Amino acid sequence: MEPLKNAYNQKFFNAFLNALEEVKPQLDKAKFLAAIFISDWEQMELKDRMHHIAKTLYHHLNPDFRIAINEIKSLIPVLQKHQIPGGFEYLFLPDYVEMFGQNYLVESITSFETITPYVSCEFAVRPFIISHPKYVMAKMLEWSFHPNLHIRRLASEGCRPRLPWAMALPKFKKNPSVILPILENLLNDEMVYVRKSVANNLNDISKDHPETVIAFTLKHIGETHKTDWTLKHANRNLLKQAEPRIMEAFGFGNTAQIDVQNVKINSNNIRLGDYLHFSFDIINNSKTETLIRLEYAVYYLKQNGNLSKKVFQISQKNYSPYSINKIRRKQHFKPITTRKYHFGIHRITIIANGKEFDYIEFNLHE
Repeated sequence: MEPLKNAYNQKFFNAFLNALEEVKPQLDKAKFLAAIFISDWEQMELKDRMHHIAKTLYHHLNPDFRIAINEIKSLIPVLQKHQIPGGFEYLFLPDYVEMFGQNYLVESITSFETITPYVSCEFAVRPFIISHPKYVMAKMLEWSFHPNLHIRRLASEGCRPRLPWAMALPKFKKNPSVILPILENLLNDEMVYVRKSVANNLNDISKDHPETVIAFTLKHIGETHKTDWTLKHANRNLLKQAEPRIMEAFGFGNTAQIDVQNVKINSNNIRLGDYLHFSFDIINNSKTETLIRLEYAVYYLKQNGNLSKKVFQISQKNYSPYSINKIRRKQHFKPITTRKYHFGIHRITIIANGKEFDYIEFNLHE
């Protein structure tokens, strides 16, 4: 697979510089390219290349940031006119603002309204939140009403306490209350793209403040179908943890009339790289249709001899009264970079509406 950093090639820069030249007719494209393709270029990874392009851009725009940022804002419609998509390659534009706009708060934050519909500014806005939380969060609250879906999404995505691959927001990890009004405004957004961000933000908050998300969920559940979709996605970790109030809120509270029987695995000895095949019967003993969330948990052996539980979802649907349904699944024990396997006894168990049933042990070996 071609490394992402190789997207920054001669073809890319030719298209970019042709567009930039329309904004800055005096641009020396040869000088720009010479500054890009320095001796260290091949050794630079993706993020280093982005930073390097942003720094090079700084030396070819007006030295006054207030003028330069208007040049970048003028560049966006030119790129769009030439049908150049604003993928990850153009993250160096918000990176430029993050690197050189810290002393120009109003100009920088205003520029995000132009840039983020082209390429997301969710990473670049975060240092400004840390240095000027009241101003920026007030602005993001305004953005939550913006007609442009990308700007509405930025209002949520930019203030996620645990945004992956981005600097954390320690104050919001400690106290997320300032985020909640933004999320309330976007909870019923017409665009799934925006609501996914809201759900991910709430999921971030639930890792540090589960009670806050539980209260938020119980306050808003049932308002609309879109709201319920967002809240369910937001509570995915609390659902995996079988948090009783969340389970009940989404209709998974009934366990008394549910049973799991005939749990079987294909072998008690599984080689690394093989599949563990398993099956079971899910039984609804109720005289009424019952909503059942089915999951299974693998208890992986750790180096210290303890077991670490990982939950995987199977399905969630209504089961007919007095019904028995056979379920078959498989779990791949392939080597992956995010998990180190330890050979020995593991366990698998079936979970129905948060209730764990009897486990079966198996031996994982080379």
